Amino acid sequence: MLRLLYSLLLLLATPLIMLRLLWRGVRQPEYRRHWRERWGFPSAPPMSRSIWIHAVSVGEIRATVPLVQRLRASRPSLAILITCMTPTGRATAAELYADSVTCVYLPYDFRSLHRRLIARFRPVLLVIMETEIWPNLLAACSVDRLPALLVNARLSDRSWRGYRRLPPVRRLVHDALQSLHAVAAQTAEDGARLANLGAPAALVTGNVKFDLPLDDALIALGQGWRQAMPAAKRVLLAASTRDGEEAMLLQAYRQAFDAGERRSMLLVVVPRHPQRFADVDAMLRDSGLRHGRRSEGAPPADIEAWLGDSMGEMAAYIAMADLVFIGGSLLPLGGQNLIEACAQGRPVLMGPSTFNFAEAARLAVAAGAMQQADDAAAVMELARVLLHDDGVRDRMAASALVFARAHAGATEKTMGLIAPLIDRGDAR
Repeated sequence: MLRLLYSLLLLLATPLIMLRLLWRGVRQPEYRRHWRERWGFPSAPPMSRSIWIHAVSVGEIRATVPLVQRLRASRPSLAILITCMTPTGRATAAELYADSVTCVYLPYDFRSLHRRLIARFRPVLLVIMETEIWPNLLAACSVDRLPALLVNARLSDRSWRGYRRLPPVRRLVHDALQSLHAVAAQTAEDGARLANLGAPAALVTGNVKFDLPLDDALIALGQGWRQAMPAAKRVLLAASTRDGEEAMLLQAYRQAFDAGERRSMLLVVVPRHPQRFADVDAMLRDSGLRHGRRSEGAPPADIEAWLGDSMGEMAAYIAMADLVFIGGSLLPLGGQNLIEACAQGRPVLMGPSTFNFAEAARLAVAAGAMQQADDAAAVMELARVLLHDDGVRDRMAASALVFARAHAGATEKTMGLIAPLIDRGDAR
């Protein structure tokens, strides 16, 4: 009954959902493409058998890489279908996999649309990355006897409390999670929170993002940028910044570093979302810093700031950096991925909000790979201290490498859950 009410409310909200999609399409035209897929009419041809992975956007798509590699090695006869929700996620899948996987948008959460997708691609298993709880999606899997599991699962304390706040929402989520066959959680706390809401007892695997392979070509690109600069120049990277953070960081940067110091530095700002590149370019122009853009080529030697207005090159930006600030952490947004910087042996700074990577952040601080600050001014004061102290930075860098390598192995543990369910799906 609750799921029927949920479906009715979703149907009533559909005009607003479509208007929002149109509005987003004004700034990001890619949202106006592939509309039929959102109504269960994928553009990709049918499949005879597949493994279905749902990954909502860029970070989750990137996290599929070690799993896809292992699935290809263990089940080469099965095609791989990836569904996502955003154009940037779709573009990331195309960048990572080209035509070797099929990527389409996940339809809106109506059971009939999901069953149409299942009938077209005939998956033997649905693997949901992190925490995407769609009641009608899981109901469709249950009707079609399609095993579904949650992997690399995380659920912050804030989200857990939010799901529990309203009894109807709690019951709806409980019934959806009851449909899962298994859960692979990043931490014991994540598993406990999910189990409290109704999910099966979780296997604690850690975070598959520790298993992401390094892209040697991108690292070489970033090293080339760095080698073309004066040897004494220091590079501070603000990675995956979110709306509202750049203005705070730029103000704090100008206050923490005087004009002479800024001439011997390069501040690299890489916004999380491409639709904001133009806005951040205007902020850099208004700041008075001499700046350039990645889209114009390699960084000129005489600039003070550089806008990373490209997608898929974060590994290169990290490779050129002496110190990396991870965005999404100054505002209550939970922080972006710190693991990628640690894997390249870069010392990391974050603000106070890290709930998206709570365990990784806690362990990185404990390992000496990362430091946290309460606000933008404190971040830049820390950056100033660290950029003047090569010894401390070198120790943090070494700790970052040890930390990243010590926590690898989640993919193999996750495959221990996935493989029997694929076999069960093959037997259907």
